[in-house]
Amino acid sequence: MPIKIPNELPATATLLSENIFAITETRAITQDIRPLKILVLNLMPTKIVTETQLARILGNTPLQVELEFIHTKTHVSKNTSSEHLIAFYKTFDKVKHEKYDGMIITGAPVEQLEFEEVEYWDELCEIMEWSKTNVTSTFHICWGAQAALYYHYGIKKKPLDKKLFGVFPHTVDRKKSILMRGFDDVFYAPHSRYTTVDRADIEKESALKILASSEQAGVYVIATKKGRQVFVTGHSEYDPDTLDKEYRRDCEAGLGTAIPYNYYPNDDPTKKPRSTWRSHANLLYTNWLNYFVYQTTPYDINKIK
Repeated sequence: MPIKIPNELPATATLLSENIFAITETRAITQDIRPLKILVLNLMPTKIVTETQLARILGNTPLQVELEFIHTKTHVSKNTSSEHLIAFYKTFDKVKHEKYDGMIITGAPVEQLEFEEVEYWDELCEIMEWSKTNVTSTFHICWGAQAALYYHYGIKKKPLDKKLFGVFPHTVDRKKSILMRGFDDVFYAPHSRYTTVDRADIEKESALKILASSEQAGVYVIATKKGRQVFVTGHSEYDPDTLDKEYRRDCEAGLGTAIPYNYYPNDDPTKKPRSTWRSHANLLYTNWLNYFVYQTTPYDINKIK
């Protein structure tokens, strides 16, 4: 089934060129079906890139998905035009009276700040509290996962000695978890962050279960019972060249970032990066949509509570 996206969203042309089954709003209204309504709080500075990444991966499922984007009202994006935000985004006050089958809260490049120092922290807290009663399942990514673990459970993030950067091997901690259904014994996922959350702190919270982790990258996937909240500390949605762009950006800024781990052939940044995580990325999002959204959400979306 297709993913439903706004008619003129820049991602549309990209998805169609990749044979991702996407339909525009105009065509979708002729179909007699209720799509899954997924709200995306996009905190990333490169919003169009993130829109395309998420639309691509959510469109690779047998379910019809309708994406809706929101941005924070208390922060003005410096990397996305106001015209784009006006055309394709809403603010929380415009959607807070709605119900959604699923929600995604993205990462953000603010992890070296204390949570309370982030310009839109109060607004984000309001959104995360609202998600508990207005969304069937919320999927948190990277800093979004750290922020949610802190807000909902008081789990603090901790600084790393250096940037965790690269593509790392992971294993499934709970093989009977339906979110991990179909995963291989070892699978790969990208990480790009300066902070982490400790396994011991998560294990103290009985509501949380660690589903997958890495010896090098730490805890990767955490979920609550029945998947009302899912926390993913990495970036499985990343494109094959995303880490390459980040590496070159860091080099130009003189940050001294090391070559991303297990990414370039022979650690040679002049060679084309290897994509080793895309199949499991698709599986992760497909499992989330199927088991924690589609099979859990009521047919009458207004009955979500």
